[in-house]
Amino acid sequence: MEITFLGTGAGMPAKYRNVTSIALKQLQNGAIWLFDCGEATQHQILHTSIKPRKIEKIFITHLHGDHIFGLPGLLGSRSFLSGTEPLTIYGPKGIREFIETSLSISQTHIKYDLNFIEFEDYFYLDENDFIIEARLLDHGIPSYGYRIVEKDKPGSLLVDELKQLGVKPGPHFKQLKDGETIELEDGMIINGKDFLGPAKKGRIISILGDTRPTQTSIELARNADLLIHEATFDKDSEVIAEQYYHSTTYQAAQIAFKANVKKLCITHISSRFEKHDWPLLEKQAQDIFPNTMIAEDFKKIEVKFEHERVE
Repeated sequence: MEITFLGTGAGMPAKYRNVTSIALKQLQNGAIWLFDCGEATQHQILHTSIKPRKIEKIFITHLHGDHIFGLPGLLGSRSFLSGTEPLTIYGPKGIREFIETSLSISQTHIKYDLNFIEFEDYFYLDENDFIIEARLLDHGIPSYGYRIVEKDKPGSLLVDELKQLGVKPGPHFKQLKDGETIELEDGMIINGKDFLGPAKKGRIISILGDTRPTQTSIELARNADLLIHEATFDKDSEVIAEQYYHSTTYQAAQIAFKANVKKLCITHISSRFEKHDWPLLEKQAQDIFPNTMIAEDFKKIEVKFEHERVE
């Protein structure tokens, strides 16, 4: 899986940071999921290899403008760019009304099925290779954090051992890889599950919307390979962060530490911080959680398999 930051700023666009949008690309099939879609997200996409027609799902954390104002334009352009496959938008109650009203008033007609799944308090989706969970955080309006859990992958087929038994490459290999049982010409029965290496534990990515520090944040991020957490303010601005329902660099790092994540990426950086301030913000978080990086527009992070599990 590969994460691309299309926008990493808070509130309004700045010279070096557009407002929030994150793309998750599944490298095995090229499918793309967006998390939030701030103003000018489609402009940001033009500077990447992302194809709007490959966007299958859009997950919205909350309905503040810096997270949704890019949606109507992107949806219209996806249709102009020969996007015909269905697209589903997941988010808080109200996202459907916002989009349908915008498209209706502007007389924007799309050529694909647009589906909506709205939720309150909690959301759970078990689909194909992933489980996605959303839970309510602590912000000025309902704001959600998403936990994306990839289901465990079967281990590699032990090809050399099978060849020693006389199993030739071909259809049998696929059957065994799928865990099936086969019978060879000499009557030998082989169970595919006996010829698979250690399973690969699925990866976990947690993407949290705007929030004050909460216990829910820790639970959504528990043991994640990558936690993406807002850090709108610096360490010394805890009072103002509390007033505006946001987090500081220090608080984001505390969440990462308590949740035992592997890597933290802080984002949603206030425009009050100039480019020369970014290393300091990163360092503030690293003092608590060393494996921290600060997001920048167009930064990519590949989340690889790092652990194997013996069944």
